Amino acid sequence: MMYTRWAFLLCLCLSLWVPAPVQASTGDISVVIEGFMAKQFPEARSHFWVVNRTELNAESEMVVDLNTVVVSRASHIPTENRFLLLIVEGKLAASQSIPLDAIVDCQPEQA
Repeated sequence: MMYTRWAFLLCLCLSLWVPAPVQASTGDISVVIEGFMAKQFPEARSHFWVVNRTELNAESEMVVDLNTVVVSRASHIPTENRFLLLIVEGKLAASQSIPLDAIVDCQPEQA
């Protein structure tokens, strides 16, 4: 009985001590998008955004189809924009403005 208790405690300690494999993540997407919005629209009085779609192209790479609505300080009329964001290892790697009604295929190109 004593050996089974020690074996159980040893297995428990080893399972907690040995690091588990961790998948690469793209980070907190909302923080990346808010950083993008602050840089893209520094004079905005208010804004909101909606993620239309996301595609994982690799373990650490994500493409985000994003709609934004921004109200500038000078005007009270909201402006709608659409962007594709490339997020790699939790950081914004690239952004591209696209037409609001564009059909988006976020899949990698086939060679």
